[in-house]
Amino acid sequence: MKQHRYRITVEHLQDPGGNPVTRDPLTFETGNHDDLFAIVERMRGRGDFDAATATSLAVGLKLFSEVMLENRDHPLFTELQPHFKQFMKHLKKGPATPGESSPDPETP
Repeated sequence: MKQHRYRITVEHLQDPGGNPVTRDPLTFETGNHDDLFAIVERMRGRGDFDAATATSLAVGLKLFSEVMLENRDHPLFTELQPHFKQFMKHLKKGPATPGESSPDPETP
């Protein structure tokens, strides 16, 4: 499968107490079938979250979902796949409009 290639860098800035952390950044390369920058812009445009939270959600979901897609037969993902698929369908519908009720999570 053709993929976009990315270099991801995570820097640990401070611990929960607000103390600076001196640690080498975590850097790795990965691929994704989607353009992560376009996905981030769409997530930010939804208006559900501030820009940093929307970016974190978009990148986290895309990294996770690509691993799950590439390893769809791995038993670790068996129980999660149908729920994740439903979540992604709901996410792709766009933000709920005021007064719109959320779908019942118990309804298949």
